[in-house]
This record gives sequence, structure tokens and C-alpha cells, in this order.
Amino acid sequence: MLRYLRITNFAILSDVELEFVPGMNVLTGETGAGKSLVVNAVALLRGARASADLPRAGADEVVVEAIFEPSPDVAAEVRARLVDAGLPTSGGEGGEGGEVVVRRVVTRSGRSRVHVNGSLATVGALARVAEVLIDLAGQHEHQSLVDPARHRGILDAFGVEPVLLERGRAAHEALAAARAAYDAVDVDERTRAERADWLRYQLDEIDGIAPTEGEEARLATERERLRAAERLGAVARRAVDVIYAGEQAVTDRLGGLLRELEPLMVIDPALAAPGQALGEARAILEDAAESFRRYADGIADDPARQEAVEERLHALSRLLKKHGGRAATCSEVLLRRDALAAELAGLEQHESRKRELAAARALALGAAVACARELGTARRAAGQRLEQEASAHLGELGMKGARLTARIESPEAGSAGSAGSAGSAGSAAATNVEPGPHGWDRVELMLQANRGEEARPLARVASGGELSRIMLALKLALRGADPVSAWVLDEIDAGIGGATGEVVGRKIRAAAEQRQVICVTHLAQIAALADAHFQLEKQEHEGRTETTVRRLGARDRRAEIARMLGGLEITSRTRAHADELLARANAR
Repeated sequence: MLRYLRITNFAILSDVELEFVPGMNVLTGETGAGKSLVVNAVALLRGARASADLPRAGADEVVVEAIFEPSPDVAAEVRARLVDAGLPTSGGEGGEGGEVVVRRVVTRSGRSRVHVNGSLATVGALARVAEVLIDLAGQHEHQSLVDPARHRGILDAFGVEPVLLERGRAAHEALAAARAAYDAVDVDERTRAERADWLRYQLDEIDGIAPTEGEEARLATERERLRAAERLGAVARRAVDVIYAGEQAVTDRLGGLLRELEPLMVIDPALAAPGQALGEARAILEDAAESFRRYADGIADDPARQEAVEERLHALSRLLKKHGGRAATCSEVLLRRDALAAELAGLEQHESRKRELAAARALALGAAVACARELGTARRAAGQRLEQEASAHLGELGMKGARLTARIESPEAGSAGSAGSAGSAGSAAATNVEPGPHGWDRVELMLQANRGEEARPLARVASGGELSRIMLALKLALRGADPVSAWVLDEIDAGIGGATGEVVGRKIRAAAEQRQVICVTHLAQIAALADAHFQLEKQEHEGRTETTVRRLGARDRRAEIARMLGGLEITSRTRAHADELLARANAR
């Protein structure tokens, strides 16, 4: 519900505050007192377009502030929309309470500033949140009832099972996934062939050189050894001479020393340990000399092998740079080869995979079409019920002969028509139109204002007062399915009076048992039924006209209803009539 509204510097509304109550709220007052300005201020909170001429003379900006308390059945949706917009989820103190606090400022330049729950927001974000908080119908452009984009949702809320809607969404998601998978492989045949040729060329180039794991490091080591073969052999042979084979070889000298130590170790056992270590060292040196000898015999200057290694390293270097960059290794190139081979295999299996995905897409399309047809059948049935209920309410609301119809268009067999027409019945005919997440039906509510006339879109045939009554009829038909917490009716009494006015008032009162209603009215029969009655009155203050708003108590309310009944001359009869209306309202 809309709990609190403050309007500052909006034409003759210099600074007014209204605290609305649950149930039925009415605004009354003389013509020109500013009742419609209050409605227009609420429209600004729903994202209505703002103009530069809104600020009161002498003021730089209009400020409209409101506190909403979402009803329990829309609280989760409001929270989700706030989260999607990146806005705080509550304007209450400490972030608790679930309130939504809105402030919109319109400057004389026509620019707007919007704050939702204390955070700066766009007008679009405000509209997205507010459309589930409050709805409008009347003489202004910003109302949901005339927007065909919302009509399918109205019809679905009225009479389509949620499980059907969810099944349709799931079928659409499955179809989208199947289509994306098919499109991913459904590349141009020439492009695919060119890609396959390129992949084969790359693979042939890598396989032609056939690098092995770590080969570049091994060859680099071998190249350095071949370049230094002469020095390496010379040093190894000199090591053999020094250790074992040459004059004064180390092992010979160690052998002589060991022979001298042997008898002395018998005399003094303390020489046994170092003598044994000396013997072990001689054996180790003899083994080293043998290793140096074998190394010297095995190494030789081999220009042919050195050239072959240089050529192989050069070929590997070119390959690595081309397929992996300067720092690439053979291991990385081999991984790239595996990836190229896998892609080529995928392309070579393209036709088979394409046929599989085409079959999966066809199955998904068939399931989505079946869901769309099921939704269409359910919508046509719901449309017939909505037409009957809403049209019955319209007759009681003073629009006898008027009929609200649901026009449902489907791409199958070119079907279009009202919910009850044969052309909307659907068929098994093929269609090239894929269903969307809500099926494929286009729904528009139409109004046949009088018998024998053509049904036309609401925006083209309904006045502000008629729209209010149509909205009321829809709300009564929708009952608990309507997701909006509060709604505003402007000029609902246009063109009616007397007994019809009282019927309209009682309809509003019945609807207000489920949703807060704020109603601008000139009819005493409607005003008498309100839970809260607000009077707007123009006054002069310091040479300027201003509007004041006050909630009426019992005595003032009686006087206001008498004024609405009797005009300028209020007699005892009009007062008695006012008392009678109030008594009947209290007896309800």
C-alpha cells in the first residue's frame, strides 16, 4: 500500500502530506482544487515523463516523496526488482521493515533526480519497481491498463495455471540451448573446409619435424659437447695419465706409501683407520681413471654429427616460434598438435554431429510448440471467462452494452481474434515462428463500447473515467491474482450518478478488501463508502493560491458529502441525504 505521500511545489500544491490507510481512500473537493495533481504526482512515482513547467511559480523544483509498504504477496517480487536494479531492499531504519521509500525531484529544466531507499536510481529503475507497488487509471498517459505489453500477464494471472507457464519457460530454455548447440556447428561449409585444410597443413608441418618431449634441451647439450670434443678428450686423457698411467702417477705413489704403512699398522693400530681410508681413495682414483679412459676413447671430433644437430635445432627453433612463441618448448607444441588434431577430428565428424544436433533441436522445438499450443488453449479459455466476468462488472458499473474482449493472436494458421473466436482455436499447422518463454500468443484487451460497434484497443476508445471503470472491472475479475499492492482510480464517476454511482462505490469497496484503493471522485455515493476521506480545498495565502489537504472527521465528512450532494446551497434535506448515505455505508 501507499502509506505516505508528500508533494512540494507542484503547481498549487505548495506542500501537502497525505497518510493513506489500507482499504478505500477517497479524495474530494471543488473542481480545480488539485485532486488530479495528486494523481499526476503518483504517476511521477511510477516513472511518468516530467516537464519543465511542473514547478510552482517561484520554485526551482517539484519534490514528490512516498513510503510504500508492499503487501505480502508482492514483497518477494519487489525485493527481486530492487536487487536487480542494485538498490537497497528496504528504506526502513536500519534496513529492516520492507518499506520502499521513493523521492523524485523534477527541476525547472525538466531534469529528474530519483532516490529509492536512499540510493540514487534511474527513472527506468523506479518504474520497474513501482509497477508492482501501485497502478493507475485515469486521464494521464502513464498507466498500465492501456499497454498491450502487459495484457498477456493480466490474462495469465487471471486463468492460466502457473505450472503451464513454468513448463513453457523450461521448454523455451531447452530450445534455446539446443539451437545454440546446433548453430555452433552449423558453420558455412566453405569456411569449414578451409579450416580443415589449414588444420591439416599445421599438423603435417608439426608431424614432418616430429619433435619429441624435451628434445630441444637434449640436442642443445649434445651440440655443446660436440663443439668442445677435442678439449674434452684431451683433459680426460691427461686425467688418466695423472691418476694412473703416467710417470709419478698418483695411484703408483699411493701404492708405495701403503706398502710402507702395512708393517707399521701392526706396531700401532692407530694407523689402521687412516691407512684403510688411503687404500679406499686409491681404489676410487683407479675407478675414476678407468672412467676417464672410457670417456676419452668414446669422444671424438664428429663434424657430420655436429652439422646434423645444428640443422635439427634450427628446424625445431622455427617450429617452436611458429607454434608457440619464442619461449615455447617441444612439450607445448605437442599439446598444440593434440588440440589441432582434436579440432580436425571434430570437423571431420561434423556432418554426423550436425545431424544429431538437428534432431535434438527438432525435438526441443516440438516440445516448445506443444507447450505454446497448450498455453494458447488455456489462454483462450481464460479469455472467455475474463470477458464474461469483466463485461458483467462493466454493465453494473454503468457501461451497459460495453464488452471487454481478449484478442489472442497466434502464428499458427494466421490465427487471430477474440478468445472465443474460431480463428484463435489453433491447429497442428506448421509454423516457422519459434515460441518464446511465454509461448507465442500476442494478447491485447479490447473494448466494444456499445453493442454493434467494433472492438478497439483500450487506448483508442476509453476515456479516463471509462478506463478507471474498466480497471475496476478487471481488478474485481482478477481478485487475488492481481500482483499490484495499491491502485488509483481517477474520474471513475465520469458520466454516472445516482444508483449507478452507489453500485460503483460498493464495487470499489469490495475490491478494497484485497487491495488499497485511492479514488478521486465527485460522487457522494462513492465518497460515503470510504475508510478514509481526504478533502482538497483551495485557499489564498499571502496573495497566492494554495491547496490544503485534510483528512475529515465524522462532522466534517458529513458536511463535505452534503456539499457534494447539494452544491452551493446546502439544505436540511441534503444534510439528511448525507446522513442516510453515511448510515448505509456504516451498515454494510
